[in-house]
Amino acid sequence: MFAPGVRRFPQRQSRPSHKALDARSVSTDNQYIHSCEYIFILNERNGLSLSVPSMETRGLSATSGPGRVRTAVLGARGYAGQELMRLLSRHGRVEAPVALSRPEDTAAADIPSGKLLAFSWDALAALDIELLFLATPHELSLQLVPQALQRGIRVVDLSGGWRLKQAAHRAVYGFDEADQSAVQCAAGAAYGLPELHRAEIEQAGLVANPGCYATSVILALAPLLRAGLVDVERGIISDSKSGVSGAGKALSERTSFMAVADNLSAYALFTHRHVGEMAEQLGIAASSLTFTPHLLPIPRGILSTIYVQVKSGVSALDVEQCFHEAYANEAWVRVYETGKLPEIRFSVNTNYCDIGFHLAADGHRLIVVSCLDNLMKGAAGQAVQNMNVMYGWDEKEGLL
Repeated sequence: MFAPGVRRFPQRQSRPSHKALDARSVSTDNQYIHSCEYIFILNERNGLSLSVPSMETRGLSATSGPGRVRTAVLGARGYAGQELMRLLSRHGRVEAPVALSRPEDTAAADIPSGKLLAFSWDALAALDIELLFLATPHELSLQLVPQALQRGIRVVDLSGGWRLKQAAHRAVYGFDEADQSAVQCAAGAAYGLPELHRAEIEQAGLVANPGCYATSVILALAPLLRAGLVDVERGIISDSKSGVSGAGKALSERTSFMAVADNLSAYALFTHRHVGEMAEQLGIAASSLTFTPHLLPIPRGILSTIYVQVKSGVSALDVEQCFHEAYANEAWVRVYETGKLPEIRFSVNTNYCDIGFHLAADGHRLIVVSCLDNLMKGAAGQAVQNMNVMYGWDEKEGLL
């Protein structure tokens, strides 16, 4: 595998798995998250008013279980942050998550789970937070991560600030190469794609959650490139399309209803930040990949159509076996039968990445189609999957 992080964090003792939610309980839980009343528990010791879901409403015990992990989400108002709060609130091994407002927010704001708690390190220490999810802009993540690690708090960062190892690639995020603490953190960060970096994630203090587009492309190409089936010299093309939530919650003309409805548009040609991420993880030069993102008039979901040339003698059976060997034991990657292709509707609202392919009759042109939900496997769902790996839990926990 790859080198582990700079700081190792011990895993908790393994415990019996909690009873998995069935389809009916998941449906009930989703309705609960969006519409039920919430209770407020006053932490009298610290004078903090925190919002916590009413566990009795969900048919669960309101008593905190022994050894449950205490988590907090900074950036809980964003799309990914809200999704994280929903997933963590129903996870059987964590306390009800604490929703945090960003330091620059001047007024308290409501979220579906109640009120936001103003962020401060003192507040996190008082609450014994041990895992912090950052659903924040990369500028803020670059500032906060070193401080969190110094305080012994593990971090899953959903921004792009810590995903990259090469200076040429991470410059797009304004990374300060002269800051030695930042350089050290970046060197120890685990890239949070469990299918490729599970061993690193297990011991990591900092997990850099992958980008949504990057996840769809990397999972589709990594097995083929590692097996040497692709003629990289002929170039790789990825035509990727995402729902509007992938652009974030900030208001802009490009993501307004009038610009998006009944429309399809390309953007960020040759300049998208995820290209360096894809190149590093796939072990190719960025110039070998032509990546074109598009904005779909749907709320969520990604479909990447990837075009490659395979080497002489490679058959459809070789490609199929390559994918199955890579993902046979992976809970969150589904490989379609030869000739069948995934669609956004089959992976939306799940943590699955669905992969299908078709090899042309000439035996050279291969098209791979990859679908996922940009807020789940492309963001919050993958963050929870990474948490499960970090603590030695079943990777499906909290995600079914």
